[in-house]
Amino acid sequence: MRFGTVSRVLDGAGARRARVVKQRGFTLLELLVVLVIIGMLAAIVGPRYFSQLGKSQVTIARAQIDVLSKAVDNFRLDVGVYPTAQEGLNALVVKPANADKWNGPYLKKDVPLDPWGHPYVYQVPGTKGDYAVISYGRDGQPGGTGEDADISSE
Repeated sequence: MRFGTVSRVLDGAGARRARVVKQRGFTLLELLVVLVIIGMLAAIVGPRYFSQLGKSQVTIARAQIDVLSKAVDNFRLDVGVYPTAQEGLNALVVKPANADKWNGPYLKKDVPLDPWGHPYVYQVPGTKGDYAVISYGRDGQPGGTGEDADISSE
């Protein structure tokens, strides 16, 4: 439906004359067609986007674990031992009481949370090595599959 407005103008002789001015716009049908197309595109692209988002969070967690592991190794090179389980990853930012040769902080900022908002777990000794830095994944619980799987430095 298109509506026009009527304006009254004076012609050269001073007589009033009605002139219809048409306004251009979209009809309701045209707007509905555009909304249906946008909805179809969102239904196709949306699930693919969110599956990629989960993969990127796993990649971020692996990168952060790698940075934390290197900081733990630097701590050991300076102090001579790995941080204890009680000191945890916080020893990378705040000097522990018994670390005389501490040359930190070993991280530029505080110890980050994993991409799902859970703290990283630091284990001494690790299951396969001297230590382990672990993210329990999206669910924050040990074990799991997919995005809920554990991500470890070991």
